Amino acid sequence: MTKRIRLGLGSARESVRDDRILPVTRLVGGIIAPILLVAFLILYGVPDRTTEFFAWTITPEMTPLVMGAGYGTGVYFFYRVVTIGEWHRVAPVFPGIAVFTWFVAIATVLHWENFNHGHVTFWLWVLLYAVSPFLIPGLWVLNQRTAPVEAADTGPQTPRLVRRASLLSGGGITVVSVVLFLLPGVMIEFWPWDVSPLTARILLGWFALLGTVNLVVALDPRWSAWRILVHGQLVGLSLVLLGAVRAWNDFDASNPTTWLVLGGLGLYLLGVLALYVSMEYR
Repeated sequence: MTKRIRLGLGSARESVRDDRILPVTRLVGGIIAPILLVAFLILYGVPDRTTEFFAWTITPEMTPLVMGAGYGTGVYFFYRVVTIGEWHRVAPVFPGIAVFTWFVAIATVLHWENFNHGHVTFWLWVLLYAVSPFLIPGLWVLNQRTAPVEAADTGPQTPRLVRRASLLSGGGITVVSVVLFLLPGVMIEFWPWDVSPLTARILLGWFALLGTVNLVVALDPRWSAWRILVHGQLVGLSLVLLGAVRAWNDFDASNPTTWLVLGGLGLYLLGVLALYVSMEYR
């Protein structure tokens, strides 16, 4: 009773470090997931009709396919936020999402004139990326209050070599994403398909999300903290590579970066799959 009075009504339970997901985090996840589902259906389902259905016209089709793959992965992630019990299983992804929302929010302001201002999806886009750069990190900070001071051993440990690779790759991807965000012309010149300054910066937001998540999860040796992240990467990378098959005509086959990007994504997918199989069936 004394503890409850000192902390304030209702806050004693929230201060317990029992690794639970707070109701407000579940609520926000349940709101975000359907929004991302709509974005996925538009961008991945009809990538040639963004003028009609989306916040701005995106060409060529490979760009909305990549964005759609990212939002489809987001649907899965926030579904798990709503349905699982332990915070540490989803916590590493929140900082990456926060970084992504800041990239997108800044890109929106910088390229305001490129958007379809009369379309309802534009205002939904503006609302989403005006709120989420503050909401997502705020939720992470709030829910970290339930994270145990010393992480309990909940099963297999991710190999140290994998964690080091995640740390190095995450740092490299994040730094490159920030540099290219500031200098999008460099990306435009070498990218395998045509991108504008706006679409280049949006795509870099997805890369920054991946890099940040890899950095954060590398600090947690528990495989249980990696599993949902790995599920999401398997889904997202598979959708991107399938999108590349669908939009193959958008690629410049004579550009070495085409094979570097696609080959890198393919190898990354195989590596993630090998990690998942080895950890789940050891």
